[in-house]
Amino acid sequence: MSWIVLVGSGVLEAVWATALGRSDGFSRLVPSLVFGVALVLSMVGLAWAMRDLPTGTAYAAWVGIGATLTAAWAMAQGDEPVSVARVLCLLAVVSGIVGLKLTH
Repeated sequence: MSWIVLVGSGVLEAVWATALGRSDGFSRLVPSLVFGVALVLSMVGLAWAMRDLPTGTAYAAWVGIGATLTAAWAMAQGDEPVSVARVLCLLAVVSGIVGLKLTH
């Protein structure tokens, strides 16, 4: 269950990171509110998952999930360039997260 909560928290990290970028320095209300709610929920989920998972493993997986999804979303939206090298790098991050899960 901790891994499921951790993955959900990682997804929420991607949500708050994207919302932060769209908030224009907190000058836009809706993205700023999405940022705040997603940030709190993401941190609560991370803290909950860390009750059962080692801190380093949980944090690395949380950051990796959030960073991968944020970058993939930005590429899908056309905000960042897409290349084979970039996709392979994201797959390497995902492989590392899977490795952490398998060795836990």
